[in-house]
Amino acid sequence: MPALELIRSLRNQLPIRRRLIRILRKQARQNLGRPARTLRTNVAITYTSGEQVEVYRFSIPATILIPLGALVLQAFLPIWLPFVRIFDLPLLVTIGFATARRSPLTGLVTGGFIGILQDALTHQPIGLYGISKTVVGFGASSLGIKLDVENVGARFLLTIFFYVVHEVVYFLIARGMVGLRMEWSWPHEFVSGMANAVLGIVVFMLLDRVKQRT
Repeated sequence: MPALELIRSLRNQLPIRRRLIRILRKQARQNLGRPARTLRTNVAITYTSGEQVEVYRFSIPATILIPLGALVLQAFLPIWLPFVRIFDLPLLVTIGFATARRSPLTGLVTGGFIGILQDALTHQPIGLYGISKTVVGFGASSLGIKLDVENVGARFLLTIFFYVVHEVVYFLIARGMVGLRMEWSWPHEFVSGMANAVLGIVVFMLLDRVKQRT
């Protein structure tokens, strides 16, 4: 009868199923004692934890001479080459130092120091560049803790972002607090941001040669 044959076939399959269950249980117990395997990929990790971040420092001569050199070039080079006014070398040095050191406090102090010296070399009120670069120094160092800023693409985008942040803060302080007559132009800021990002790649590569691991 079909019903009896079906019952018999099910009974014959029960030992096989029990054996499979035992084998699976045995393998599961063995796998629990093994370390987890990690998959290797070729995709660059852009988000880093605090343990993965490499912190760098600069020697005392580099810490003093590099910002001073950038300030001198920024103040006097446009006299002979007016087109270089589009660049902001002290800003690029601020971003480079902040992302390498990855210390918000150090980035804040470095940005403020460089900015105040830049103010002293101009005919504008003291504090415009000082406050703007303080914000950039703090933000770049804070972002450097969380993101991988060692590749060219990340540095390019990072420079554009903080250039815009710098210009917005500068514009708001100059226009709202100091009362200077200034006009905002997105096309001009976009072109300036792109130009500084390209130059920033070169500046960061030069800084890589003098920075030291802590």
